[in-house]
Amino acid sequence: MYFETNWVFHQPRSWIETNFQKRECIKFIPCPKDDTKCCCGQAQITHQTIAGIESGSPGDLWLPTKHTRPQPTDAYGTIEFQGGAHPTKAQYVRLSFDTRPELLVQLFTKEWNLELPKLLITVQGGKANFDLQAKLKKEIRKGLLKAAKTTGAWIFTGGTNTGVTKQVGDALLLEGQQRTGRVVSIGIAPWGIVERNHELLGHNREVPCHSISSPRSKLAVLNNRHAYFLLVDNGTQAKYGAELILRRKLEKFISNLKLHPFTHSSTPVVCLVIEGGTNTIRAVLEYVTDSPPVPVVVCDGSGRAADLLAFVHKYASDGEEQPVLESMREYLIGTIQKTFEVGVDQAEKLYQELLQCTRNKNLITVFRIQEKPEGEAQELDQTILTALFKSQHLSPPEQLSLALTWNRVDIARSEIFVYGQEWPNGALDEAMMQALEHDRIDFVKLLLENGVSMKKFLTIPRLEELYNTKHGPANTLGYILRDVRPHIPKGYIYTLHDIGLVINKLMGGAYRSYYTRRKFRPIYAKVMNSYANACRKSSSYQYQRYAGANSLSLVTGLLPFTTEMALFEFPFNELLIWAVLTKRQQMALLMWTHGEEALAKSLVACKLYKAMAHEAAEDDLDTEIYEELRSYAKEFESKGNKLLDFSYRQDAEKAQRLLTCELHSWSNQSCLSLAVAANHRALLAHPCSQVILADLWMGGLRTRKNTNFKVILGLVMPFYIRQLDFKSKEELQQMPQTEEEHLENQNLDNDDSDRSQPDAEALLADTYSVRETKVHENGKVSLTDSDPSQFREFFHLSEFTNEIKQHQPLRLKKKFYEFYTAPITKFWADSIAYMFFLIMFSFTVLVKMGPMPRWQEWYSIAYITTLGFEKVREIISSEPVAITHKFSVWAWNMWNPCDGAAIILFLIGLSFRFRPNTMDIGRVIYCVDSIYWYLRILNILGVNKYLGPLVTMMGKMVKNMIYFVVLLAVVLMSFGVSRQAILYPNNEPTWRLIREVTYQPYFMLYGEVFADDIDPPCGEDPRQPACVTGHWVTPITMSMYLLIANILLINLLIAVFNNIFNEVNSVSHQVWMFQRFTVVMEYQQKPVLPPPFIAFCHFYSLLKYCVRKAKGEPGMSKFSFVP
Repeated sequence: MYFETNWVFHQPRSWIETNFQKRECIKFIPCPKDDTKCCCGQAQITHQTIAGIESGSPGDLWLPTKHTRPQPTDAYGTIEFQGGAHPTKAQYVRLSFDTRPELLVQLFTKEWNLELPKLLITVQGGKANFDLQAKLKKEIRKGLLKAAKTTGAWIFTGGTNTGVTKQVGDALLLEGQQRTGRVVSIGIAPWGIVERNHELLGHNREVPCHSISSPRSKLAVLNNRHAYFLLVDNGTQAKYGAELILRRKLEKFISNLKLHPFTHSSTPVVCLVIEGGTNTIRAVLEYVTDSPPVPVVVCDGSGRAADLLAFVHKYASDGEEQPVLESMREYLIGTIQKTFEVGVDQAEKLYQELLQCTRNKNLITVFRIQEKPEGEAQELDQTILTALFKSQHLSPPEQLSLALTWNRVDIARSEIFVYGQEWPNGALDEAMMQALEHDRIDFVKLLLENGVSMKKFLTIPRLEELYNTKHGPANTLGYILRDVRPHIPKGYIYTLHDIGLVINKLMGGAYRSYYTRRKFRPIYAKVMNSYANACRKSSSYQYQRYAGANSLSLVTGLLPFTTEMALFEFPFNELLIWAVLTKRQQMALLMWTHGEEALAKSLVACKLYKAMAHEAAEDDLDTEIYEELRSYAKEFESKGNKLLDFSYRQDAEKAQRLLTCELHSWSNQSCLSLAVAANHRALLAHPCSQVILADLWMGGLRTRKNTNFKVILGLVMPFYIRQLDFKSKEELQQMPQTEEEHLENQNLDNDDSDRSQPDAEALLADTYSVRETKVHENGKVSLTDSDPSQFREFFHLSEFTNEIKQHQPLRLKKKFYEFYTAPITKFWADSIAYMFFLIMFSFTVLVKMGPMPRWQEWYSIAYITTLGFEKVREIISSEPVAITHKFSVWAWNMWNPCDGAAIILFLIGLSFRFRPNTMDIGRVIYCVDSIYWYLRILNILGVNKYLGPLVTMMGKMVKNMIYFVVLLAVVLMSFGVSRQAILYPNNEPTWRLIREVTYQPYFMLYGEVFADDIDPPCGEDPRQPACVTGHWVTPITMSMYLLIANILLINLLIAVFNNIFNEVNSVSHQVWMFQRFTVVMEYQQKPVLPPPFIAFCHFYSLLKYCVRKAKGEPGMSKFSFVP
């Protein structure tokens, strides 16, 4: 029990009590001016006496090191300054004058949680109150505050609410009103001159305090705008000077601290002089003659010492001799006497100190208010920062590092990047890396303007380092990475392969990042191995594991290493993705404005942001994060749309090529396919996109009026095709083509090769190679090298275009080919075949089914079976490599998985149908399956400009109705179970109970209330059944059920539907345009013949593929069945 009590009442001392001490005078030495007071300032009555220590005599010299004793500090905690709308708080501690400065820095960083300063501004000036000119006061306040806030500086002052410290406090008052964070202002004041300092005694206390001093008191109160106070104790009372030694030692110690991670330079210190007395001149002399010296900024016009320093500085010469000042010697001494009210001897001494200050003229900068136009006059913050550059003789890279540290691009622009400045190799690259890591947008711009080549700068190791940086804004990259890399250990270092997996996940579909491709892996391993070896030699390598590098050692051993391997072809593309994934919107916008492929970059950024917003919502992150990411996506969406609109107005033809050309740096996608992935409806609804889609939809046809009727007539009566208008060969050549169309055109053109012009052939063969456009999936277009002789009739040199170019009509064979391969023809052929299939299938299920199928049923079986093979072809021929990715891309269109399910259901019914004992079951499955095949007509109607948006509305309404059904089921079951249990208490357990519970309550929703069953007659009459207990409860619960379900929930559903209608109707045009793109791309890839005749196309394409493979001919890069 004793030990327990001891532990309770003798708590261990805090870190502050252990390391900081106070000072108390232990020997009374009479003051020469007043025998009743000690030299320490205390009266003899209150002075403590220590046994064995006798009082001194009046002539003895009092020394704090000798006549005071240290004890653990008894005053630290928080001061709450009263008097304002909200009390302002400040940390304080009482400490000895000989405290080691490293302990103070530890106090700032560990106990008070401050970051080390990037600049230290120490303010010197008068202790007495003084007035400043209104304009100068405004400039000092604004400049000092800006210098501190923009650079992350600490401000050292005297701490009391008098003199220059009061002026600094007024500037900090202005900062407090801006509500943009608090400047680190540290007041270093003597403990003995603080009024009512006994109230501060206590351990970790919160002390209420007022900044109003007593009029008759010689003591001072603390300034309430400072955030931290060091109250220096040397045992004296009511005497200044206790803080001077500690303040200077602390300043010197901080000046030796390194500024990591920006630069290897030490923390710069600058002294700001406002007004001041004789001690201020001596302080300035100490600063400029110290080693290393401290630059001084003097505010001219603030009074006394500052004005004298500014005057002497103005007339001082650079050499040792000062002829001008010597000629004004008498005048200056007289001025010093009047200013400081001192004698001749002291004035002479101050004059000599001023002359010594002028010998270091380069260390003193004078700030003057000059009547100049707005923008030309240098402000105080610029004067402070440029004074450091002038005085410290830093190299340009060190100066740039300081400017980066302070985030002052204006200083870098005006003082560092001057004409004729030479930079050592790699200096600007290091600065660019720091600017990117710390999200310094303006510095990135400045470095790009001044010669940094991003193509040479951005290497694979640097990009990986950027992804792993801990600086910059918070982002959701870690959350998404856990989805693709589960069980990530703490401190895991992201590789570019990991980032590639994240990009693939966010982009979705067939998109494959360059970082995950086979081509990149050996390059990455080789580069990182070489980088690791180089960095290990320099002992600065942080990346210690590269699993991919070791696994690819055999491949990399055969791969020669070159410097270009580590570089990127389009560095701004990589940096845009980095900026988006790390949620640096302004940096992403900057990278968007630089480099190539601006439209593609805006679409990729839009898609990534939308996917990140979706992931944030799924991970239940803050709603603000979701909204922020969505707003970023909209910004890029808007920029992409404006860029396309501007390009289209400038040159419509080039804008169309911009949308359809294949982008090798973006997974071989086109801008159109990226717009679809990003769900960018506005861009797809743009006239430029619609012109392309209209051109692709019509194929080789050139009919404008009654197009659909003419196409149907051409399908019914093939001889009518000769009467249709077609595009010329030259126009067809400008159109994007599929791979099969490309190969077919070669065969058709070879038939006419004998009629070609030999002169044109010679010209082409000698000087030019022709590149032909081909359409892949989702609107992608690529250029392939072709033999010039294949284009003899339509390709001509640009300089002879007007002379040689001829618009030749198509031959009959070519007309038939163009007609049947046009997407609009395929659509109508497919629609007609589908309607005929529906008629046959309806006939099959409506009439009696015999043991053997009729021809109508055989036709339906053939149609659905060949449709199933077509779905398999679509999956196999899709872009992704992995089968799971192929299936996900195929299933992106909602109708595809529905078709697959309906085909499988039909095949199940077919298997039952051919067995006599299960034929009826198969017929029922046929009947159920027919429901979907009729609903599938909606897919065909979606092409229509008016019906398409309505189909979209139906889809959204069904999706929302699913959530509503859950609510309805809860209410329905609550009534149904209660009603069934009360009315029929003696039911036996059976599956029919489920039907009884839900049957009547469900149909009550549609108005069938089953009136006879609401309250059936019962009673003691023998002709009536006996009443069950609680039968009267059923009508009450039923009325409540109908009130909630029929009136509340149904009307809620109607309101939701109405909202969906208004939402879709407002963008109905964009919805239709978006659906149109999907349909055009679908039919662009479809075979010519519809099911069931599509089997011939499949067989023909498979045969051609096998022949090409046997011959080893380059044709299709993958197995495609499109004829």
